[in-house]
Amino acid sequence: MRLLPIKDPERSWRHIRAQWKKDAEGVGEDFASFGGITMFDALTAKEADCQGLYYLADSQRVHALCQVRRLLMSKYPTPALSVRFVNVSPIYDLGVADVSDYAQVLVTLFSGVVWLSRDALAASHIRFFLKSPGDSQFFAALKVATPLSPFSKFTIEGALIECSLKEADAMPLADQEAS
Repeated sequence: MRLLPIKDPERSWRHIRAQWKKDAEGVGEDFASFGGITMFDALTAKEADCQGLYYLADSQRVHALCQVRRLLMSKYPTPALSVRFVNVSPIYDLGVADVSDYAQVLVTLFSGVVWLSRDALAASHIRFFLKSPGDSQFFAALKVATPLSPFSKFTIEGALIECSLKEADAMPLADQEAS
């Protein structure tokens, strides 16, 4: 799976929406009432606001959407990425896929954001708003500080993950070569 920017918001969103509508209706769910969809309808309707929309996909489907913004925030001395409006395909919310698949999608989405922070959207801090506080269980292991961790700080409060990344030159050599 790869995390990619939505380049043509209106057309891309129509494609994603059609796929997710089919997924929801396939299990008898009314897609119009599916949570989070109206937010993306609004975001894709305003082209200027769509620059921060990303999707997580493989060759078969779009698994998740989110908005990623690079911001200067008073609490951080350097830019931060703010990740909001995380939404997953109805196959995860409606139980077509199992919980381990859902956890894998969230962790892969977060990992993609970490890559963005090291590359296209350079930032030293990440604020990642999960869908719910219950999703924090999938990230609990990252709170443990280890020498190989890319994080100098990692906290979870409710549905908010806040982390600071170690400087690239402070990472062990093996990690730098893998990057």
